[in-house]
Amino acid sequence: MSLLTSLTRKLARKLDLRTSGKWVVLATMVGLIAGVGAVAFQLLGQAIAFGTVGIVAGYHPHEPVGEHDYFAAAAERPVELDELGVQLGILETGETAGEITARHDRSAFNPWLLIAVMAGGGLVSGVLVYTFAPEAEGHGTDGAIDSFHNRRGEIAARVPIVKLVASAITLGTGGSGGREGPIAQIGAGFGSVLATRLNLSSRDRRVLMAAGIGAGVGAIFRAPLAGALFAAEILYSDSDFESDVLVPAAIAAIVGYTVFTQTLPADVRYLPLFGGDLQHTPGSFLSFIPYSVLALILVFAGIAYIQTFYGTARLFKKVPLPPHLRPMLGATLAGLVGVGLFYGFGGNFSVLGVLGTGYGTLQDALGRVTEVGIPVLVTVAFAKMLTTGLTIGSGGSGGVFGPSMVIGGCLGGAVGLVANKLWPSVVTDPEAFAIVGMAGFFSGVARAPISTVIMVHELTGDYGLLPPTMLVSTLTFLLLKGQSLYVKQVPSRLESGAHRGDFIVDILGGLKVDSAYQKNRPVQTVHEADNLDSIVHKLAESHQHYYPVLDDEKRMVGIFSADDVRAYLFDETMWQLANARDVMVGDYVFVEPQDDLNHAMRRFTSFNIDELPVLEDGDRGKFLGFLRRKEVIAVYNRRLAEFKSRVDN
Repeated sequence: MSLLTSLTRKLARKLDLRTSGKWVVLATMVGLIAGVGAVAFQLLGQAIAFGTVGIVAGYHPHEPVGEHDYFAAAAERPVELDELGVQLGILETGETAGEITARHDRSAFNPWLLIAVMAGGGLVSGVLVYTFAPEAEGHGTDGAIDSFHNRRGEIAARVPIVKLVASAITLGTGGSGGREGPIAQIGAGFGSVLATRLNLSSRDRRVLMAAGIGAGVGAIFRAPLAGALFAAEILYSDSDFESDVLVPAAIAAIVGYTVFTQTLPADVRYLPLFGGDLQHTPGSFLSFIPYSVLALILVFAGIAYIQTFYGTARLFKKVPLPPHLRPMLGATLAGLVGVGLFYGFGGNFSVLGVLGTGYGTLQDALGRVTEVGIPVLVTVAFAKMLTTGLTIGSGGSGGVFGPSMVIGGCLGGAVGLVANKLWPSVVTDPEAFAIVGMAGFFSGVARAPISTVIMVHELTGDYGLLPPTMLVSTLTFLLLKGQSLYVKQVPSRLESGAHRGDFIVDILGGLKVDSAYQKNRPVQTVHEADNLDSIVHKLAESHQHYYPVLDDEKRMVGIFSADDVRAYLFDETMWQLANARDVMVGDYVFVEPQDDLNHAMRRFTSFNIDELPVLEDGDRGKFLGFLRRKEVIAVYNRRLAEFKSRVDN
């Protein structure tokens, strides 16, 4: 890290950090680090899975066709079978290596050891997180969002390391979660640390942190465009966009994606995660009717998911156990749910999609939904809500995007099968509903319709369903307003701590001083010839702080404050000798009625005063009254409330 920082500093000096060229260097460095982090996260997760649920419990979950298993990939190629093997029943004619492995897995699988492995993983993850980096608990994306809005983009250097290891343990041992949350916080952490090492501004740190999110997500899902859009969109809940991060996030995502894919074999390097054969057509105009019904079902499911997730998290907060042990309890309960369903469905491995990432079951829903069946699809969808809440809500480390895809895909597949039975002439392709369901569900619960639509199509390689996907995603986004999986999102840039003060010029710029100051408020004035004795008595009878000084023609020639008079209070010999001209400031600042309030606010802050004299337009001497700082702030707050009301309506 120190070597990368040193190289970046040298390159940045040559490019001049005040120019846009700096982002090419900085975003490239973030992309490199995030890409390497994604590779490490993938390798570590697979190694843990192979050594725990694989060897100990005999469970090798089905993975997407585009996923490369570095440790135990079962090549789907025909094998030569000898006659003795067939006669003995060890082999079956026409089997592939993968099918032989699957039969072996069924015989070797021990569900109760799987629960033990999950409990152990929860324990290790909990102790690791709560001992070294408590902020790394949960799904991670919220932590990155909160850092952007409220903590100047600062993430402690230990967080991405702890998050990487803890998430790999949670997911590798069968905990229900996704990869986007951990990799988002890992990438964000690397970006934040790099910015801090380079002594960049808070704004630049935020941009690099968000670029790290895009790089991590773009790399691990092999979806660079979606990663860049995700980083800019996920920060807000009301269709706002952090445009400043888009270009750096795009550069970082491209670099991260390139680094990650170069570690994959050539046959899957550029293959979408769920394969490249998922080609569908949108169907006739009438198919939009069942797609709209799907959107409504996803809305209710989204509410259930959010309520289950955070309801479970609240319950675990009340459990009388140290926080280090709660992830173990959550993982154990999630394992019991998965094993109970496994036995309840007669040993059907598809239902175990409620554990781990669940991508294998989702792959089946996308490619052979009829074989999976409606009961399994619906069960996996709703049980996945519970197991994710138990795993992550208890303090385990993992994301919520992956489970959301499984939930949406399974519900979409189930709706597609039902629609195919009820309206076969219109709904001829139920698998298409699974793809649309993936995008529609997460668009609503994550408040990120644009990046999610792109993400799903990059994951499946299928752009033929763009019209129904946009329809369903838009409907869920609109109907789930006020609901979000990411509680640290803010509605728009207006409410973001990262942009505090950005909009005060726009809001005050069109308002005039004449509309803000109180014209009829009585003001105690002082004549320039008044001696200090009379001034002291006026101060004693008044609550004013500033006193305008007028000449014989009642024109303002100066001003003094109560503080200016205090220097003379203990020298009574000066009371008859000194007058208002001796204590006043002749070179004073003022505003005119037609000045805008932004101009007035700059004068308040530049001179650190609370009141400004208002003089007649074009006639500096004619005093009209005082404009108070708190009056300008009150006008600003009213205008801001009106603006927000218009936005909400």
